[in-house]
Amino acid sequence: MSDEKRKRLKLLWQGIFLALLIVGTIYVARQRRSEAGSQEKSSYIVQNPRTGSIFQKDQGLIFGTVYHVTYQSKENLRSAIEAELKKVDSEFSMFNEHSTVSAINRGENPERSTMFEEVYQLAQTVNEETEGAFDITVAPLVNAWGFGFKHQQMPTPEQVDSLLKIRSQLDFSAIAKGYGSDMVARLLRTKGIHNFMIEIGGEVVVEGKNPNDDNWHIGITKPTEDSLQVNSELQAVMNITDMAMATSGNYRNFYYKGGRKYAHTIDPRTGYPVQHSLLSATVVAKSCAVADAYATSFMVLGLEKSKMLLARHPELKAYLIYSDEKGSLKEWKSQGLRLE
Repeated sequence: MSDEKRKRLKLLWQGIFLALLIVGTIYVARQRRSEAGSQEKSSYIVQNPRTGSIFQKDQGLIFGTVYHVTYQSKENLRSAIEAELKKVDSEFSMFNEHSTVSAINRGENPERSTMFEEVYQLAQTVNEETEGAFDITVAPLVNAWGFGFKHQQMPTPEQVDSLLKIRSQLDFSAIAKGYGSDMVARLLRTKGIHNFMIEIGGEVVVEGKNPNDDNWHIGITKPTEDSLQVNSELQAVMNITDMAMATSGNYRNFYYKGGRKYAHTIDPRTGYPVQHSLLSATVVAKSCAVADAYATSFMVLGLEKSKMLLARHPELKAYLIYSDEKGSLKEWKSQGLRLE
């Protein structure tokens, strides 16, 4: 076979492979959209056969993800729950052009609510405690590296240096889902409900007992390079109650360019994607907003610095998954953290 024919055959097979890859990607994306659509509005009741207690189960879409709320009540509260979540969206969503943060990012000076100030101050506190690892002005750098609104691209060192000096755009995406879970928990408590589980895109608040009169069992996904999110194998299951937890990881949102992997977590201090062995950080705290912010911070800090911070903050517990020198998955957890 001539060299020319070999080249043509190689191009043909490359074209077939590319076509199959595109078709497969579109199929998976449509399946996920279909699943999301089926989850848009759903409510049903479960009853404990032994105690007779009734739990409501609601699910829907918010913040670009799916929420699930399970709570002991004879009355369905989905309308009230969604009203609370929309309040959070109206303050912190960068995808809502009418939100407070969108107005600020356009250079306007809207009135800042008590809710906005509460979350803003918490973000500043966590940023100070983590020595700059949790910076809500990191959005321009995230966009520059191709993980935000813009198409993925590679910024030059000069562009990174410039963005490090001039940052005025706020981004609460690493704390808003956790805060939304906290707001729903507050709502349920005002209704006298103390057995519930709230989950928004993996950020969880649990209290009391589940419908089986047991603690809540919350799974932690095994970190695998699964950018399409079709793999849901669990690495561990937590047995908790009266706590909040949040998980952050680099193993799904990434891309390769020039033979190098770029994780979606940007170190606000350097302007570059993080490069370390930590793959997933799950934080348990009294507040889901706190857990959310620290989980993100740990993905910036890496394994050893996260462990050092946890030693200074005994009110926080964590389950950290990392890769050793041979590429094998390893885990580290705080003393007293209950796993099944």
